[in-house]
Amino acid sequence: MVRKLTFPHNPEAGFGAIAEDGTVFLLEDASITVPPDTIKKIIKEQKDELKRRIKVLRNDEPLPEIKDRIVILVDDGIAMGSTMRAAIILCRNKGAKRVVVAAPATAPSTAAEFTRIADDVVILEKPANFHAVAQVYKNWYDVSDEEVIGIIERLQINQEKNYG
Repeated sequence: MVRKLTFPHNPEAGFGAIAEDGTVFLLEDASITVPPDTIKKIIKEQKDELKRRIKVLRNDEPLPEIKDRIVILVDDGIAMGSTMRAAIILCRNKGAKRVVVAAPATAPSTAAEFTRIADDVVILEKPANFHAVAQVYKNWYDVSDEEVIGIIERLQINQEKNYG
C-alpha cells in the first residue's frame, strides 16, 4: 500500500508518497515548497493511515512475498507519479524479479519517465493535455473501504471456485 503526501492546503495535489515499507519518495520541485516539519507531520499522518488500511483491508496481514516474482502495479491513472514511484521502489527493495506499471491514462512525458524506471509499462491513453486523473473518467469518486473489501471478497470467492 502507498499513500500520497499531499500539500497542506490542497489534498488533491501531492509532493511525494510513502509506501508501507517506509519508502518515501519526494518530488524535488514540489517538496521544496513545504517546510521540513510539515513534511514530517504529513509523513506521520500517512504512516498511520497506511497502518489503518493494512488492518482494515488486509486483516493486518503482511505484504505478500514478492521476491523473484513479477509484480504488476495498477493505478486508476498516474498524475504526478509519486505513489507509483514509491510502489516501484518498494518492489525493488523487496527483490521483485520484474515490475510492470499499468494504468488507463497518464501524460506522455510521465509514461516516458516510467519506461526508464519500470521493466514494462502499459498505459492505454496518453492525452497531450493531461492534467488530472479525474479528467479521463465519466464518473470519478474515491473508493470506500467497504467497496474495496467487497471487491476483495468477490475475488477470493472466485479464486476458490476456480482453484479449489
